[in-house]
Amino acid sequence: MTEEAPRTAPEDARPTVKSRKHGADSPATSHAYRDGMSSTGSAVTHVVVVGAGMVAHRFVESLLSRADASWRITLLGEEGRHPYDRVGLTGFFGGATPDDLTLDRAVLDDERVRFVGGDPVARIDRTARRVTTRSGLSVAYDRLVLATGSYAARLAVDGFGLEGCFVYRTLDDVERLRAFVEKRSAELGRPLTGTVIGGGLLGLEAAGALQGVDVACTVVQSSDRLMSAQLDLPGGDALRRIIESRGIRVLTGTSTTRLDPDRTGQVTGLEFRDGSYERTDVVVFTVGVRPRDELARGADLAVHPRGGVLIDAGCETSDARILAIGEVANFDGACVGLVAPGYAMAEVAATRLLGGDASFPGYDLSTKLKLSGVDVASFGDAFAETPGALDVVYADPVAGVYKKLVLSDDAKTLLGGILVGDASAYGSLRPLVGGALGGDPAAYLMPEGGVAAPTGDLPDAALVCSCNSVTAGAIRHAVHEDGCTDVAAIKACTKAGAACGSCVTMVKKIVGAELAKSGAALSNALCEHFDMSRRQLFDAVRVSGLRTFSAVIDRFGAGRGCDICKPALASILSTLVRAHVLEGENATLQDTNDHVMANLQKDGSYSVVPRIPGGEITPEGLVVIGEVARDFGLYTKITGGQRIDMFGARLEQLPEIWKRLVDAGFESGHAYGKSLRTVKSCVGSTWCRYGVQDSVGMAVRLELRYRGLRSPHKLKLGVSGCARECAEARGKDVGVIATEAGWNMYVGGNGGFTPRHAVLLAEGLSDAELLTAIDRFLMYYIFTADRLQRTAPWFEELEGGIDGLRAVIFDDSLGICADLDAAMATHVGSYEDEWKATLDDPEKLRRFASFVNAPTTPDPSLAYTPERGQGRPATEAERESGGVLIAGTILEVRR
Repeated sequence: MTEEAPRTAPEDARPTVKSRKHGADSPATSHAYRDGMSSTGSAVTHVVVVGAGMVAHRFVESLLSRADASWRITLLGEEGRHPYDRVGLTGFFGGATPDDLTLDRAVLDDERVRFVGGDPVARIDRTARRVTTRSGLSVAYDRLVLATGSYAARLAVDGFGLEGCFVYRTLDDVERLRAFVEKRSAELGRPLTGTVIGGGLLGLEAAGALQGVDVACTVVQSSDRLMSAQLDLPGGDALRRIIESRGIRVLTGTSTTRLDPDRTGQVTGLEFRDGSYERTDVVVFTVGVRPRDELARGADLAVHPRGGVLIDAGCETSDARILAIGEVANFDGACVGLVAPGYAMAEVAATRLLGGDASFPGYDLSTKLKLSGVDVASFGDAFAETPGALDVVYADPVAGVYKKLVLSDDAKTLLGGILVGDASAYGSLRPLVGGALGGDPAAYLMPEGGVAAPTGDLPDAALVCSCNSVTAGAIRHAVHEDGCTDVAAIKACTKAGAACGSCVTMVKKIVGAELAKSGAALSNALCEHFDMSRRQLFDAVRVSGLRTFSAVIDRFGAGRGCDICKPALASILSTLVRAHVLEGENATLQDTNDHVMANLQKDGSYSVVPRIPGGEITPEGLVVIGEVARDFGLYTKITGGQRIDMFGARLEQLPEIWKRLVDAGFESGHAYGKSLRTVKSCVGSTWCRYGVQDSVGMAVRLELRYRGLRSPHKLKLGVSGCARECAEARGKDVGVIATEAGWNMYVGGNGGFTPRHAVLLAEGLSDAELLTAIDRFLMYYIFTADRLQRTAPWFEELEGGIDGLRAVIFDDSLGICADLDAAMATHVGSYEDEWKATLDDPEKLRRFASFVNAPTTPDPSLAYTPERGQGRPATEAERESGGVLIAGTILEVRR
């Protein structure tokens, strides 16, 4: 294989400096923090961090949390973005925005930090202790930390640079990939076919992302199995069956030798080593990463022959003033592209700089696949390489499950394991690696009837959170010594569960066990103002009949409320009282987006999202949306939920935009609320030759029934017209799949950062039976879930799990079905479109002004640059009159 040259920003790109001192966004200058004294009179220590990824962000956060005012940090990043969650990159194709992926901005808002983005470091001068960026910015350092990460590799094949070839590494990569797919499919007038070269963890995520934008995808793997670095052959075979059941084709033992172009230089096909040929429209390379060690090589730091800056256990390089952390660092002959070891290195480096004693313990290679609906995990000595190791295996090919535990030769110590098809035990088993299993190994693998999974009785040294290297002992210490009584407090104190979230269940169990030992109980209080949980508060409001926040807090709470309890009460009152979100006292309770019934975007503008039930829209409706977007200069985007988002509206424009949409028959899409978002559907039996039911008709029926339904978290539904599952219903909170016998109903699926595959609740339902089941499921969830709790963790915590849920919904085991039915009937009967009601109320319209006595036209010196050509240029007359200007994403000031 050959390595892809590291990408750099365009030569004319302007670096961005972000800090409280220098303003939110200003051109980078050549100054640096000068040696001298801090405001407290202490000598200043200046740390320069090269690279602005997840590991660099963690290092800065860790150092700041323990350092005094005498420390200064300059963070220099190649990408013109704030550090973001690269682990959650695939969420971008599931609706996550770059803002959703952005890491905690407060870290870089600290007065001790200066962040320079879009200006990569070009040279390190070790003698002068100074780095120079591509733009000429020169920064002196006392200590230098290299966190430059890695770059994506590509195969050495003919046709390497063809149009339509991508890597899957950064937000820029995935944005370009999605834009290409949308543009190319429009040009060809058909869905695209795609090929992912590389069947590892990242390759499968990329394949899932392509499938999410309607690209028929094939994964090509050179070895004999998928995820060969994590799975043995039987595990790889089990994973292959799961992946292929999702409609993704898999070719193993296959090597690509050539890419074929058309006359325009666009990739059209691939040739393999055995001479076979595949047509393709887009190729994504996920064949590994290479450390970004070119700066270290240029500075004559010691580098491993296979790449990576050599470090010791303290993360020091061959220069004592320079440390290296993350994927660029080579420890014990290896560089590892996982975030958990990088975080561990960041903590070690910060501790060493502050004079503490810490050592990097080595790589934890535990991984968990983040592809929605696919449960795969590998941890510890998964390949049983320890001498005398024993395997305990459970396999059910029919159910698509393969589980293996690797034990010591006395069958007492857990060394590692592989979980495919059911990785629910990952969070409980991984902390036990290296310790006693404490039970019959087979009991941990069997799907039913085995012993309970480990509770909180882990040894103190057991690693509970691998992302942040938090042990069970550290969590216990936080409970007893720091007074942490809930998961949120543990996250804030130790960072356990603050990254991928897979350990949160175990954290909660440990906290509960420790509190029980001390005679206390795990607090379920909503916040400091209410001692009740959301479920208890819901019942209290329902029984008392109170209709306002002030009345509720006077009777059941204390104080004036906060940004936790106010939105929670707003949601509860919306369900029980059915008042408009901007009606009276309710208006003061809403989240930022609900307050103006639109989503605030990063540039201060708002999005407009009309409801398009089931994705079904008339040509006349399309014309209206197009005209509105054109007249107001809005950026338009067709979402994965089958509707059209319009971005870039100013606050004062929202009523005018919505008046035109409402007059054309549109209503609010509730993209801003914790409520029903969309009901996605395929075309079903109306058009598709495989469809067995009218999925579009059912999707429209469901969306119109549940529109405006406020809930503890957002809700998404999907309806597929056959088992081919084109609507991806099993990735939704409620999924409906048509069969010849009726509708199959699945619950508890969702995307986001902790994707879940929905679980089958019932089969062969008629239309009426399906509506009743969904009514009761949603209302039971709304009545009983915790604040911001999605449907998947909610029903998993119910007594009896999915079986208990069936008993409630179909057997009325709690005797509440009549109440659930009545509550849904009330919702359906009292629904009104929030925007239509707002337009009819002059008092509510007064909220939609940028400021008091705001003019109806904007400052003519302000303009928005269009996004990828969308929007019409403002005319000279518009600029002179202060009329409507282009709405986009980047604000320019013209003086």
